[in-house]
Amino acid sequence: MPVLNQAEGPADIAIIDYGMGNLLSVSKAFEHVAPLADIVVTSSPEVIAAATRVVFPGVGAMPDCMRELATRGLIDAVRQAALDKPFLGICLGMQALFAHSEEGDCDGLGLLPGNVRRFPAEAMRDADGNKLKVPHIGWNQVHQGMAHPMWAGIEPAARFYFVHSYYAEPADPALVAGFTHYPFAFTCAVARDNVFAVQFHPEKSQAAGLRLLANFITWEGNQR
Repeated sequence: MPVLNQAEGPADIAIIDYGMGNLLSVSKAFEHVAPLADIVVTSSPEVIAAATRVVFPGVGAMPDCMRELATRGLIDAVRQAALDKPFLGICLGMQALFAHSEEGDCDGLGLLPGNVRRFPAEAMRDADGNKLKVPHIGWNQVHQGMAHPMWAGIEPAARFYFVHSYYAEPADPALVAGFTHYPFAFTCAVARDNVFAVQFHPEKSQAAGLRLLANFITWEGNQR
């Protein structure tokens, strides 16, 4: 896994390590699309603050995520990074940006208005009445909800890989950068200022996912 050589200066991309991320897969995917970039997996607030771009990945449960961020002294660093520089949230790293989650009745970082909800059992039926499984696992189409540099070169209904039981429900419709049907439309990508965050896993999504990560390398933030 990449480590930072302090003599080389700030990292191009800091991937936040709070003990709950798909860190190796994410770092390897970035190495593939940006072989010359200085990529670091780090739990250091100072390294995160100095990096040009920051990635907030995650798998697991929201209460564990918030506890680990607090234990490692990373909450302020994550909040500030989302304000200061291009910032990519992935899966749990997207959900944690919101105010509150039904998972464990847990407060998130509050960077985005809205809540994270569990897929409701009573609604999980396809068009033929067949029961759908939760968690939502596998490939699904992502429909782009806005024009954004992070979607450059990606087909409007490209398929990405999902693994989740909870989904974000933004309070502001203007945040919705993408949505997916399972079985109803739910928000799977959000964007505001320096932040772009996705529920799916671009590092597991083959060509479309790699293109999204490549777009992040050149996106300057604070723009659409």
